[in-house]
Amino acid sequence: MRQVSYSRDEKPERRPPATGPADGPARLAEGELVDGELVEREKEQELLAGLLSGLRSGRSAAVEVHGVPGSGRSALLSRAAELADRTGVEVATAQASWEESGLRYGVVAQLLAALTPATGAGRTPPPAGDEPTDRTVELCRVFLTAARAHPLLLVVDDVQWADPYSRRWLQALARRLDSAPLMLLTARSGALPGGPYDRIELCPLADAPAVTGHTLHLAPLSVAGVGEMLGRGFTEPADPAFVRAASRAVEGNPAVLRAVIGRFAGHGWTPTADRLPQLAEAAAEAIGDRAVRTFGVLPEELLGVLRVIAVAGRHCTPEMITALAELRTLGAARALELLSGTGLLTAGDRPAFGEPTAAEAALAGIGAERREELYARVAEWAHRTAVPDGGLARMLLGARVIGHPWAVEVLRREAARRRAAGHPEEAVRLLRRALREPVRPPLRVRILIELSTVVLPTSPEAADRHLRQALLVAPADGSVGPSWVRAAELLVARGDVVAAQPLIAQAAARSETRPADRAALRALYWLAEHSQQGATHELDLPRMTALSTSPTEPAEAGVVAWRGALGGHDITRTRALARAALAPSARDTTPLTTQLAACHALVLADDFAEARTALDAVLVRAEESDARAVTGLALLVDATAELRQGRPDRAATALDRARETVPQHCWHPLMAPGPAAFRALVQLERGDLEGAEQSVALARPGGAEGGLAWAHLLYARGRLRLALGQRGKALADFLECGRLLLARQVTNPALLPWRSAAAQARGPRADDAQAIALLAEERRLALAWGAPSAVTTALHTMGARAGDPARPGRRPGRPWPESAAPTTPTPATWQYRQALLALGTTPLNGSDTIDALLFDDTPPTERTGSEQSEQAGRTGHGGRAAPARPRRAPAGTPRTPGGAPDPSSLGLTGAELRVAALAAGGLANRAIAAELSVTLRTVELHLTKAYRKLGISGRAELAAALGRAPRETP
Repeated sequence: MRQVSYSRDEKPERRPPATGPADGPARLAEGELVDGELVEREKEQELLAGLLSGLRSGRSAAVEVHGVPGSGRSALLSRAAELADRTGVEVATAQASWEESGLRYGVVAQLLAALTPATGAGRTPPPAGDEPTDRTVELCRVFLTAARAHPLLLVVDDVQWADPYSRRWLQALARRLDSAPLMLLTARSGALPGGPYDRIELCPLADAPAVTGHTLHLAPLSVAGVGEMLGRGFTEPADPAFVRAASRAVEGNPAVLRAVIGRFAGHGWTPTADRLPQLAEAAAEAIGDRAVRTFGVLPEELLGVLRVIAVAGRHCTPEMITALAELRTLGAARALELLSGTGLLTAGDRPAFGEPTAAEAALAGIGAERREELYARVAEWAHRTAVPDGGLARMLLGARVIGHPWAVEVLRREAARRRAAGHPEEAVRLLRRALREPVRPPLRVRILIELSTVVLPTSPEAADRHLRQALLVAPADGSVGPSWVRAAELLVARGDVVAAQPLIAQAAARSETRPADRAALRALYWLAEHSQQGATHELDLPRMTALSTSPTEPAEAGVVAWRGALGGHDITRTRALARAALAPSARDTTPLTTQLAACHALVLADDFAEARTALDAVLVRAEESDARAVTGLALLVDATAELRQGRPDRAATALDRARETVPQHCWHPLMAPGPAAFRALVQLERGDLEGAEQSVALARPGGAEGGLAWAHLLYARGRLRLALGQRGKALADFLECGRLLLARQVTNPALLPWRSAAAQARGPRADDAQAIALLAEERRLALAWGAPSAVTTALHTMGARAGDPARPGRRPGRPWPESAAPTTPTPATWQYRQALLALGTTPLNGSDTIDALLFDDTPPTERTGSEQSEQAGRTGHGGRAAPARPRRAPAGTPRTPGGAPDPSSLGLTGAELRVAALAAGGLANRAIAAELSVTLRTVELHLTKAYRKLGISGRAELAAALGRAPRETP
């Protein structure tokens, strides 16, 4: 008998394409039938073949096939129609669709049209779509009559879309199957379980042997089934890993798998493990294509429901749909019932898309403004219904500005959770979205700081940019001050001091800033100024007031203590200031960075136990506040303390923790050489020269020259070169290190004993006058500072230089390199002893250099008689002149502990005194600028101020005003 079927090609718009076309050839084209065989549907085909055989013997049957779209429901129906045609059973097929779900007897009309004229039923006029008469009984009689004439198979695909009249007719026909050899085969989407009034059931009084009923559930393909389809679709075997991944990607759906195979074949790809990314992309595209085709035939009301579900996700409820989807003719329950039949949504109490790509496709059809408005409405509803932060934050990401404080709090909380879960990129999106909301200045500054903390590991420059934006936020009142202080200290801690200074000055000058916050900002400003020279504060408007020599605020006390320690001034007062900055009462008003400066001052004063306690407290607070840069800086100070105590292993542990907290690339270029320098020093203490070379090589300048961290690197590199026997290069590094430190008035040998290191680099000659002067100056400065470790280092190095057989200059773990060590102990010469006596007991003038102590550049012909007599008195046997004593300032001139005239007594600042001293020594302005690494204009400004304060008219009177004789310009 001839098979007659309703072909989708005749009416391509008649049904949602999510479930595929109706006819057998089209299904074969989609690939659900592979080489004429259905994969893993053998049992179902065997059952249908047996039922068709029984149909010819007069036994009727009713079979309903359940399965998700793409599982092969229609392909199985097509196979049954083929089997019926081969066995001589008449076949009539119909395809239910959403468009005809309101057309009366639409499915019945298709079946009537498919019957051959030989049955007589084909001449029955089909029921009109608007016919009010119930023709259920009449139509049942028509088909039963045709079945009595010849066994009949009726196939209805997607019965869930059948109109109510056709569904009622099918139910009536099923109850009459025992009166004729008729088999009713229907397919229903498994995503839409039939309701109590939708079931097609047999008559309970029917003769059981004569009528049988079956329900077939089509399961997803197993991994073996997916492998079989892949094997038939490719010429070479599929990789087992690819098979497993494909099974997960397509979720055992034959139609999606066939689309993936088609895309691979089109690109010429093979099913190997290296194609897994393309597999995931192809599967997502296939699922998305199915969704887009389905959306094209759905009415606007149902599309509105899908959009609400796409925005709300798994938090969507029927109540939310009723409120937000703008349904006019359907209720939420009915809309969800209809949409479930498309296979787009998962089953359950809360509707949700099975695939994210389908959700994205649902929103792609509306404009950006409309989409943001929908997200905002859904987010507001979700907030009122207490949706968890995760779902609510996802909605807020796509929403317009909400304008309510709860939105910002939700985004911040979820950002913290995402970051803790190891997803910083998601936290960055949430915080940036929070910044779009209108928030008060203090909260905006806090959000910018949080954003800076999150992006620091991946984008340090962006982190600094967010902190600078925080300092530029216009205040509404003084409550923003503490947040400004935190932003400023994070900038300074990472090393971005040049950019931070003018911003800190602006923040401190604002009238809304409270006194305590202003003092903290002032302390951070001068901490930054001392870390990087350049006199940038000269250009700041308004000008930042100088730190008091007797500060009352703890933050300022910490910075003054640190600067005093670097200059080696008054260790007792430095300790008192540091303790004031670290007092428990100062905890809430003192930035952690200034407390670290106080800890460093205690370390330089050898108060290790006290510094250890304070460092632990700072570390705890820094970790609690998630201040990575401060934590890293604290660990560097900790490593310094351990290294000074001769414990390189503990120092290495602290450095490892610092690198874990703040990787090398996260430091600002000005600060980056510091960690590398400390690591190199630790490796040198351990004797690991190769490791020290690698550490030094990792620290590239890149704008780092001129900072204190660069001075540390120069010292570490000099130590390394000294150990390698490269005395010339080592000496150059030590002297450059000293130049950088002296330009900042950092004279304390407790920080970096570069003078003794330079003396070692000059070689083992016991009568080297310059080496003697370097050692004597370090001894004098160490004694003036008074820290035991600094004094011990200076005295031991001098002892070793004098030729002590016990080599007391060798500190634990710091042997002299063989190239620098004397081969045999030699007694100290009388010249050495005389120079040591002269230089070690005479304080240096603030403008004197070591060369001035060793030699007098005034030609003999220009000397006065008293000077020549004094020079002759200093000449020993053999005509060799002993080192000259330095000239002193006039009696009564107050002096600092280091021996320089007290700037306050002259009315000069430290910078002005440095420039004036060099000018009095005969250096030209350009040479002074090069010596101090400042601009020529800065030198001119300092000299002008110095002339005015000293009451002199020019450079010629400068030396006398400073209390020393002029030197000839070399």
